[in-house]
Amino acid sequence: QVRLKESGPGLVKTSQTLSLICTVSGGSISSDNFYWAWIRQPPGKGPDLIGFISLSGGTYVRPSLKSRTSVSRYTSKNQFTLHLNSVTPEATAVDYCARAPRMSQYNYWGKGTQVPVSS
Repeated sequence: QVRLKESGPGLVKTSQTLSLICTVSGGSISSDNFYWAWIRQPPGKGPDLIGFISLSGGTYVRPSLKSRTSVSRYTSKNQFTLHLNSVTPEATAVDYCARAPRMSQYNYWGKGTQVPVSS
C-alpha cells in the first residue's frame, strides 16, 4: 500500500519560505515511474497543481509560481520537497502531495497539511 505523508513547520512568517516534505512509503520515488506532485487548495476553491518531479528527476512548476517555487527530492530518504518563497497570509492553503501515473491523474494522496502564515 502506497502512502504519502506531508510534513512541515507549524508556522511560517510573511515573506519567508514555506518548505514541505512528502515522505513516501510502499513505493519508491527513484524507481517507480510516476509523477510526484504538490497540489494546493485554497479555502473554498478547488485543488491546483503546484508542480511535480518525475522519475528522471525532471521538474515542472506552474508558470505563475515558477519564479518563487522549487520541487526537489531526496532519493535516499524516499522524500520529495516543496519550497515556496515569499509567502503571504492571503495565500494560506492546504497543500497535498500525491502520486500520478500520468499528468493530472492522481491515484494516491497524502492527507494534506496547512501551515499558517503569520503577518
